[in-house]
Formats: sequence, C-alpha cells, structure tokens
Amino acid sequence: MSYVHGNDSASRRMPSWMRRPIATPGRAGDVVDVLEELNLNTVCRSAKCPNRGECYASGTATFLIMGAYCTRGCRFCAVEGAEPLPLDADEPRRVAEGAARMGLRHVVVTTVTRDDLPDGGAAHFVAVVESLRGALPDARIEVLTSDFGGNLGAVDAVAAARPDVFNHNVETVPRIYADVRPGADYARSLAVLARVRDATPETPTKSGLMVGLGETFDEVVEVLHDLRRVGVDIVTIGQYLRPSAAHLPVARFVDPWEFDRYADVATTLGFAGVASAPFVRSSYHAADVADAAQRA
Repeated sequence: MSYVHGNDSASRRMPSWMRRPIATPGRAGDVVDVLEELNLNTVCRSAKCPNRGECYASGTATFLIMGAYCTRGCRFCAVEGAEPLPLDADEPRRVAEGAARMGLRHVVVTTVTRDDLPDGGAAHFVAVVESLRGALPDARIEVLTSDFGGNLGAVDAVAAARPDVFNHNVETVPRIYADVRPGADYARSLAVLARVRDATPETPTKSGLMVGLGETFDEVVEVLHDLRRVGVDIVTIGQYLRPSAAHLPVARFVDPWEFDRYADVATTLGFAGVASAPFVRSSYHAADVADAAQRA
C-alpha cells in the first residue's frame, strides 16, 4: 500500500519514488490520545502532511498553535482559511504538557498566520516557548513562525525568547509568489530571517521551500543564495503535493537526483544543515537535521 495525498487525482500517477509503505502503528495511538485529551492541533493533521503516520508512529508531532484557522489563503496549504477564534490563554500550558507526556527531546511549534492580531501572535508564541522551557528544560525548542505581517518588533519578541532554532519558510521562488502565497512577500520573509540573525546571532535560523510548483532549478539555486546572504543555517527542500482539487496542481514531480543536486549546492554554499528529498517537510526529522547542523 502507499500514501496518496489529499484528494488529488494526480496521486494515482505519482512516480515510483513518491510511493511509500504506510507506517506501522507504533506509538501513534498514544500520540493521538494525548492530542485529543489536551485539545491540541498539529500541522501534521491540519496540513495533511504525508509523513503524519510515520511521525506519529515514532512518537512525535508538530504543534500548531493559535487555532486551526488561518487569516491567509495560500494556494498550496491545506490549513483552512477563515476568521480565527480568540487566542486560548491555556494553550501554552497544554502544549508543554503534551510535549512532556510525549517525551519529546526536540519540540517543533508552528502557527497559523494571525493577521488579525496587532503582534501577529508573537506574545502567545513567547508564552508557549516559556511554558515548554518550564516543563522540558533539557529539550530543544524549534519555532516555525509566520512573517508577522512584517512587524519586526514581533520577530524580535519571539527571537528574544531564545528558541533553539528559529524557522520561517520562504516556501517558493519569487517569480510565482503571487500565485502560491497571496498575502505574503518574498522580501518580507527574507527580512524576518535577517532580523533574527541580527538580533540573536547565536540562534540558528532555518527556512524551507517546496519544488514542483513550476519553478526552475536555477530559481531554486538563487533562493539558496538569498537565504545564505541573510545568514540562514539550515534549509529544507521537499516535493509539493496537492492537498485537494481546490489547491494548485503539481507542475511536476521532481526526480530524486535533482534533490541531491540541490543538497550539493546548499552544502557548497555553507548551510550547516540540509534536508533535500521528496518527502522532506519543515519539521520532518527536525531533531536529526538540527543535530547535524550543530555538529557542523
């Protein structure tokens, strides 16, 4: 048996390298029980990640904070765009409890975009990091943030909470930003990453992008150059998969050898951590990628 992604009829025509065995249950039941009992969202479920079965089975999940609804409508993302609910003041405590009960040594926390909030939810992010520090003082904390609408003061606030990795994804190449990420801006995303590097140079920064949306090889290489120019340490590159018929179609399935070429380019440019393969996602094997970057 193999994974198919969302409702995309093209999944039936996926090449052999995009088919993989369904993960054995492992610890998935325990993870689901914790998430349901504590009423916690994960990007694994909300974004229909193809790695959810594997990650849940291994006892990990990526927490999605500030609700299940996003104020933007990125055309690649399965997270639902709708008017969000008020912030849940108890969520930071529950995230910390969930991470502790799951025994996580590397906790990844991401968020929906909250353009409705003056600080984009930065203060809530800080509260989550602080709760995790209290519950799991030895764990590594990785945040995957929005662009906070370009509010660099909000970026400073989250960076000042001293996460162990600060991730913000550029997602794609500049030429197709308007089609892929309406409401976002490539230069703004680079500015977020540059700000973290300037404000807290000791904090490793990370970014990621998808391929298979119509970009060219050279355009991806230029993005890698841009990320290094603003000091990004870790980069992830994975295959875009269409969550549903309402989302952008897959332009092509990128061959594994091309992912290897991207990895070679990224390593040559000086990235300390590189993950480039069809099923790579921002938080996929995040602990291993961070370990490799730390050694480098």
